[in-house]
Amino acid sequence: MYQTGHTIEETLEQIHKRDLVLPAIQREFVWRPEQICRLFDSLMQGFPFGTFLFWKVAPEHSDRFNFYGFVLDYHQRDNRHCPPLPAMPNTALTAVLDGQQRLTALNVGLRGSMTWKLPRLWWNNPKAFPKRHLYLDLLWNAGEEEEEGTGYRFSFRRETELGQSDGAAGNGAECWFRVRDVLSMDGGPAMVRWLNSRLDQQFVDHAYETLDRLHRVIRKDHVVAYYEERRQTLDDVVQIFIRMNDGGTPLSHSDLLLSIAVAQWTTHDAREEIHELVDALNRIGLGFSFSKDLVLKAGLMLSDIGSVGFKVDNFNRANMAVLEKQWMSVKSALTLTVQLVAGFGLSRATLTAHNAILPIAYYLHRRKHTESCLSHSEHEEDRERIRGWLIRSLLKSGVWGSGLDTLLTALRKVIREDATQGFPAVRLGEEMARRGRELVFNDEEGEELADTGYRNPRVFALLSLIFPFVDQGKLFHVDHIFPVAKFSKPELRDAHVAKEKIEGFRERANRLGNLQLLPGPVNTEKSATMPVEWLARAYPDESRRGSHVRDHLLGSVPKEMTGFVGFYDARRTRLVERIKGLLGTEGSE
Repeated sequence: MYQTGHTIEETLEQIHKRDLVLPAIQREFVWRPEQICRLFDSLMQGFPFGTFLFWKVAPEHSDRFNFYGFVLDYHQRDNRHCPPLPAMPNTALTAVLDGQQRLTALNVGLRGSMTWKLPRLWWNNPKAFPKRHLYLDLLWNAGEEEEEGTGYRFSFRRETELGQSDGAAGNGAECWFRVRDVLSMDGGPAMVRWLNSRLDQQFVDHAYETLDRLHRVIRKDHVVAYYEERRQTLDDVVQIFIRMNDGGTPLSHSDLLLSIAVAQWTTHDAREEIHELVDALNRIGLGFSFSKDLVLKAGLMLSDIGSVGFKVDNFNRANMAVLEKQWMSVKSALTLTVQLVAGFGLSRATLTAHNAILPIAYYLHRRKHTESCLSHSEHEEDRERIRGWLIRSLLKSGVWGSGLDTLLTALRKVIREDATQGFPAVRLGEEMARRGRELVFNDEEGEELADTGYRNPRVFALLSLIFPFVDQGKLFHVDHIFPVAKFSKPELRDAHVAKEKIEGFRERANRLGNLQLLPGPVNTEKSATMPVEWLARAYPDESRRGSHVRDHLLGSVPKEMTGFVGFYDARRTRLVERIKGLLGTEGSE
């Protein structure tokens, strides 16, 4: 049934009062800041806004389903999920089946905020996440050439990015208006007074036209039109939802499958359980970046459901009943696995293939392991088998690429049949080799690994394999032995490096031969100190200093930068020998 439109302001009031809600089958908010800005620009230009699909839930059925509110203050780390709503029995509700992203974008832009991480800062640093609100530059395009397709300049900005706290630049070139303030601003004279207090008179007319346009679009124009669905069976609604969600930001296959799981679980709230588990896993150790895709695939794998592929047939009612019944043990095994992997020193930056942990999770699940496997001495040999297999699989190119579902299903079978005596690393390696994914490295691959660069995400795994004495339970940094600051051209010239040799020095600076693992605090303290000086300071005792040199394959360390290439080439030779010894043949059980 088609319904005439409401204003955006009226629709946001429905969201605020929880008259307009989200069904549990809906996915999360996935739009990026620039998409929100484009939506507001389209509204201001009068482009079609699109029709919505609403589900009218009868009061007598409202307590049969789970509902969620809309995201308001989005935070990339701390507040990404739609908030669950309490049960609302005997309440008439309207749930959004199509249009969630657009409505949430309006909610965030007009009533909330957007917070995402700044580059080059740690995820656990509070300063990495400044809050931003949506602003409109009322003077943009005043006498300027218009950007292609863009009629208005919207931007998420911090208060510190504005010329003045009220949003007006002193020179009149910009006038940033916080978009949410339009909801409390009267039109006409009130707008003129506001602008006169901030702008030179020559800019007021243009700014007024833009601000008045925003006011009308949000508070006057009836642009929110929708179709209304009145069927009360969730299965019917899921099918409608799947068919409608094929535009805008694409709905991933896992989103659809999660919707099906939500409709079929009876005891647990699948959406809430899976999202909570993803967040909990990502907080372990130094942090990870797992998604619901991994958790859904883990559910299929650990529950022994058919193949582990994201196929609709695998998400039938019978399989989802099995997964729900085993959910708590699946959840426990996956959490234990990530704790174990974090104990190996891996994190979001260094675990380069998330699916590599699934065979480990299946093994721990199958053996019904508890937290004792993380540190107890009786499990030490098993931990080393797991770590060695995992690191090899991360270092070998192409292991976790195409044909992944078939590979995981085969590895699951190996573990099911051959895991009574511990983690079957050799058998897994044999099965992987049979499928063209062997974990044995040839001489050429060993040479390539010896040239791994500082920013290569595999470098930590490689160093942790080469130097197994490193305590993986602590925070370790990849450190330059000769400080990278010493490799600028002026520094090298000052160090009396011949002009024709400078590029050779710089090419080697960020490769494995000049890298080691150091505890985080030690690396920070070391800073840009030359290695001979640092070794003498860090290890006053000569025997301990010698142990560090031997353990890290440093050899003879020169005092001056002019000796770096000789040091690097000699150490690289030793690293190649160590890599070939470790990776040339698979370890035995």
